Amino acid sequence: MKDHLYEQGMHTRRSVLGDDYVDHAESVKTEFDSDFQDFITRNVWGSVWSRPGLTKRERSLVTIALLTALGHFEELTFHLRASRNTGASLEEVKEVLLHTAVYAGVPAANHAFKIAKKVFENETGSSS
Repeated sequence: MKDHLYEQGMHTRRSVLGDDYVDHAESVKTEFDSDFQDFITRNVWGSVWSRPGLTKRERSLVTIALLTALGHFEELTFHLRASRNTGASLEEVKEVLLHTAVYAGVPAANHAFKIAKKVFENETGSSS
């Protein structure tokens, strides 16, 4: 069932993650995970990411910090890629990872820096 919250969620999801990512996610959706994908679209993207209290850039940076702190490195990879769509700069991502090292641990931030270097090298041709 598509409603306003779903449509808003899909719009926000596409604006953050990009059409290619969302199109791929939709193309591999099955009957088994379609309810979960609907849940994510409505609640994560339609409800939380679409709220006016933080910008997409700010939400992106918070998400990068949280995914690093919790060790969710696969999701971190695509949120690092998405930072180009949210307006989060390379310098801001670096600062967030440094800050995360202090409050969530150096090993997690160290791994996140390794991932970010690879992601940004692939995106821009350099990690500087």
